[in-house]
Amino acid sequence: MILSGARVAMLVEDLFDDTELASPRDALLAAGAKVVLVGPMAGRAYTGKGGAVVTADVAAGAARVEDFDAVIIPGGYAPDKIRLRHAMVDLVRDSMAAGKPVGAICHGPSVLINANALKGRTLTCWPSIAVDVKNAGGRYVDRPVVEDGNLITSRKVDDVGPFTDAIIRQLIARS
Repeated sequence: MILSGARVAMLVEDLFDDTELASPRDALLAAGAKVVLVGPMAGRAYTGKGGAVVTADVAAGAARVEDFDAVIIPGGYAPDKIRLRHAMVDLVRDSMAAGKPVGAICHGPSVLINANALKGRTLTCWPSIAVDVKNAGGRYVDRPVVEDGNLITSRKVDDVGPFTDAIIRQLIARS
C-alpha cells in the first residue's frame, strides 16, 4: 500500500458530482490512504447529483489542517454550497498555505476563490467559472490536469483518472 498512513480530506455537500467524489476516493483507498469525508455536519448524509449518498465522517468545524495530508474538492454543484461554509473554506486556505496537496475538479476551484488562494496560480476548471478564476488572480488554462505547486486542478469527469494520479503522485513525493 503505497499511501499507507496518508490521510486525505474530501469535502462533501449536497449535489456533489458522484464520479468526481467516488473515483478519487476509491483510488486513494486502494492505494492505502484513509479518506475522510468532511461535511458541514458529521454523521449527516449528503446526496450527489446522480443520487449517490455518502455520510460525512467529520464536521468541517472539527477538521484541522494538521489532521490531513491533502484535501480534495469534488465538483458538481456542491462547491457553490461549500464556498459559503467558513470552516470548509478555512481548511482549504490553511492547506494551501501549508503547502499540502489540494485537488479541485470542475467547479471545485470556486472554493479556492473564496479562500483567496488563486492569485498568481495557473489552473483549470469547468469553463463557466474560468472568468471567476481570472478575476480572483488565477491564470486559467484549458487542460485536463494542471499542477501548480501543491495545487492540482481538472476540468471535468473525463479528467478524473489523470487528476487522481496527480494527487497520488504528490502524496507519494511528500511521504
